[in-house]
Amino acid sequence: MQDHIFQADDINGILANIASHGFAIIPELLDCAGRQDVRDALAAHRTGLRGRNDFEGYQTERIYSLLARGRVFADLTENPTILAVLDRMLEPNYLLSAGLSIDLHPGETPQALHFDDSFYNVPRPRPAIGISVIWAIDPFTDRNGATQLIAGSHAWGETTPGGVPDDREIALPRSGPAYLAPVIEDLESLLLDAVIPAGSALIFPGTLWHRGGGNRSSARRLAVTLQYCAPWARQQENMFLAVPDDITRSLSQRVRALMGYSIHPPFMGHVDSVHPEKYLKRPETSEQ
Repeated sequence: MQDHIFQADDINGILANIASHGFAIIPELLDCAGRQDVRDALAAHRTGLRGRNDFEGYQTERIYSLLARGRVFADLTENPTILAVLDRMLEPNYLLSAGLSIDLHPGETPQALHFDDSFYNVPRPRPAIGISVIWAIDPFTDRNGATQLIAGSHAWGETTPGGVPDDREIALPRSGPAYLAPVIEDLESLLLDAVIPAGSALIFPGTLWHRGGGNRSSARRLAVTLQYCAPWARQQENMFLAVPDDITRSLSQRVRALMGYSIHPPFMGHVDSVHPEKYLKRPETSEQ
């Protein structure tokens, strides 16, 4: 993907690309030292286990609950450029819905085509309920599993053009959270490979149709995926259980708010009528 119209490093340019194409690429937002921090933080949590189903990837290692895995993931979560985009695309008090690493091994096959906020059963066309950010820790190439996108598909309705079946099946763990029947041959011509340098961030609304590409190379391809959602939507990951209290207390107030230690007016998110930040600071919570 060489066309400059798909890349931008200023907020208005990013938003313009998302509005017109359904995604934007922010080039080389994470430097080499930051990418090494990601690898170092993940190293202690690798188990060698591969995906449980075709959607997760039988040749893919995934590590979830990233905020519990290292400070670098909190830094990615509250990256100022990313938050500036989200501030313009989601309602105030939006949340972090999920954080995971995706390490594609050689031989991995393409995912089923899907859109990330399909589990919110709200008819399309509609504004995105979620926003996805994919951080390329390794370069994405057309051989190692670059994310494949259908430009403009974020605006598709329930009856989608191009021969995409309408029937979607949500079935865990057999087929993942946003399964669609195998891509119809005609759609292959619509797919764009997000070929991007290491350190770049790919950002798109949860309504964009896409898939993880197959890894036909001889090397692994590592990415970090952070997904955010509207403040009223249920998060994919239970952040309160996924991240131990001692780690939560060490994070910035902004990250804690993204986890759900916040109030969405008038009172969504309270704990016994108390702001969750105050509850987190109660001595008794650390003694339980």
